[in-house]
Amino acid sequence: MAKGFNSRGMGGMGGNMNNMIRQAQKMQQDMMKAQEELESKTYEAAAGGGVVSATVSGKKELVGVTIDPEAVDPEDVEMLQDLIVAAVNEALRKANDDAASQMAKFTGGLNLPF
Repeated sequence: MAKGFNSRGMGGMGGNMNNMIRQAQKMQQDMMKAQEELESKTYEAAAGGGVVSATVSGKKELVGVTIDPEAVDPEDVEMLQDLIVAAVNEALRKANDDAASQMAKFTGGLNLPF
């Protein structure tokens, strides 16, 4: 028999390999659960002192915009547009930050694209 090998395979490493595979499968299940939880969340952000707010889902889709009538100035539509963009971008940033924070628990801080 070759050195380092026995009847159980590669030097008794079969048990360790099976354990590693189980751990990887559990981690994958935990990551999938965390991803589902993230996708079910909503994130809200406001701009212009709260006159415009945006809500995005964990799937990074815009699901709502609230505009205070005070923010509507027919003479300055560009300002309203800028406030909407700012609120949406901030809500998306919150969703991204939360997702990165949750996934870092599984990746040990590695910057992987999720």
